[in-house]
Amino acid sequence: MRVRRIVLATCLFLVLVAVGTYLAGERLEVVVLRTVDGDGKSHDTKLWVVDHQGVPWVRVANPEREWFQRLSQNPRGELVRDGAVQQVDAWPDDTAEARTLVDRLFREKYGAVD
Repeated sequence: MRVRRIVLATCLFLVLVAVGTYLAGERLEVVVLRTVDGDGKSHDTKLWVVDHQGVPWVRVANPEREWFQRLSQNPRGELVRDGAVQQVDAWPDDTAEARTLVDRLFREKYGAVD
């Protein structure tokens, strides 16, 4: 009986996290990053974004993500935000200062769901 309660509580917790993440993603700002692969095919990826000194910043949790790999090979892309398309030249900044700043900005904007 105790194991059953633990399993039920764990499942309920996971459902609540999933629903919270979905609702946060739909209610908070989500942009589309448009990248191009080696064959010239366009790919759209939904991401959260923050701004610092007029420059948009996105984060990648896993540098093996396809959108990040495409952007690493071709830093030209488009950021679609509120229907407006902005041409971007993107490059990674993996310094401790940049990570600290961007993490803080994401926490301020997206709160606990970040």
